[in-house]
Amino acid sequence: MTDTLSTVETVVAPAPDSSPRTLKRSIGVVGGTLLTLSCVTPASTLFVVVPDLFGSLGTATAVTIAIGSLLCIAVAFCYSELGTLIPSAGGEYAMVSTLAGRLAGWLVFVLSLLVVVIVPPVIAMGTADYLAPLVHLDPAMTGAGVMLLATLAGLLDLRANAWITGIFLVLEVVAAGVVAILGFAHSKRGAGSLVSMQVAGSGGHTDTVTAAMVVSGLAIALFITQGFSTAVYLSEELENPRRNVARTVLATLAISTVVILVPVVAITMGAPGLQALTSGDISGMVAAWSNSAVGTFISLCVALAIINAGIVMVIQNSRVLFASARDKAWPEPVNNALCRLGRFGSPWVATLVVGVPGALLCFVNLDTLYGVTGVSVTGMYLLVAIAALLARRGSHARTPAWRMPLWPATPILLIAVLTYILSLQEVSYLLWTGGITAVATLYWLLYLRPRRATRWLVSIPEDAQA
Repeated sequence: MTDTLSTVETVVAPAPDSSPRTLKRSIGVVGGTLLTLSCVTPASTLFVVVPDLFGSLGTATAVTIAIGSLLCIAVAFCYSELGTLIPSAGGEYAMVSTLAGRLAGWLVFVLSLLVVVIVPPVIAMGTADYLAPLVHLDPAMTGAGVMLLATLAGLLDLRANAWITGIFLVLEVVAAGVVAILGFAHSKRGAGSLVSMQVAGSGGHTDTVTAAMVVSGLAIALFITQGFSTAVYLSEELENPRRNVARTVLATLAISTVVILVPVVAITMGAPGLQALTSGDISGMVAAWSNSAVGTFISLCVALAIINAGIVMVIQNSRVLFASARDKAWPEPVNNALCRLGRFGSPWVATLVVGVPGALLCFVNLDTLYGVTGVSVTGMYLLVAIAALLARRGSHARTPAWRMPLWPATPILLIAVLTYILSLQEVSYLLWTGGITAVATLYWLLYLRPRRATRWLVSIPEDAQA
């Protein structure tokens, strides 16, 4: 059987009338890195996601993010090798389908959709909070507006988007830098506080952060820097993907780790007290360290970073949907519509299908789905690591590609660690994610597998196979 992890089958979609439609190669390492860094969204991650970690991990937040970043190096190695071996807009699912079987690839596709569909609206709704110094807006309406703006930008040429997001990226890096400078300048405690493992408890008591709490927090820590995988989604549009995919993935991980981790260290050392740190009110700390004008500047930079994130995430999501339609994941009328390319070479129908529902999701309470996103990211990385373990079998061993160091030890260690992290997640998050993947498996069994000759046929661009 070719539908299990134990048997590998590479299926290249046959084209009845012509070769599978491909995207235009138009960006190099710099453009790809700007787009990928923008998907990591260091400032919006710092101001939106990291405060939740401060609330649960206190002074151990920096250590947790540092450990997560080290794990992401192994993940980045897997992405770099697989992304150069199979450079397709399908990203993870194309890589895993080719190396670990079509069922595994389908499940990775579903997990990736969970990540990239849930996150943009949730982050977009945070825009109103950071525009509050100038104007008070409804979070849902503002988030919907950001998603629609990102959708319009996603219809443009990818090269133009690289420069647009690059400008926004500079502003958010400046904001993160200002926070770091202010935090270090107002340091209340030494570097030892970074390993003091304390968090403010109820009633003003100080609680100890356990090792199990740190490991459980790694699911969110992995999510914080996971945007480097966008380079793989863009691999079909990168010039010379055999070389540039790995460069973009590794450069993005290195830069984003510095941009996120340094301010976190500064905030931990500069917070007025443990209670203030645990509250996660970074904007309040910035205002206390400086003045209202600086606080307003930081807030506006974060708002721009969120808009920037929305643009890149819509671009990424539409490419995934385009690739899934090209690979016959849906009924034929749907596949034909999602494969249509606009005048700028972007998949315009797929972009609209991603962006408009994202705007609607801004009116839904998605807070509890942060945990589902963390589980989905961890599960997706686990399947990618399994595929990396299989990447040097048969003909793939002779295919020119960037090769990770310390193989197979790197993917084996990663599989063990990620499995352990999953075992410590909340049961409700595991059940939500498991239920969604169960429904996806039913779709596979009832629709895709009976039509295996004509459905879910993973295609690799011809110039990538040479």
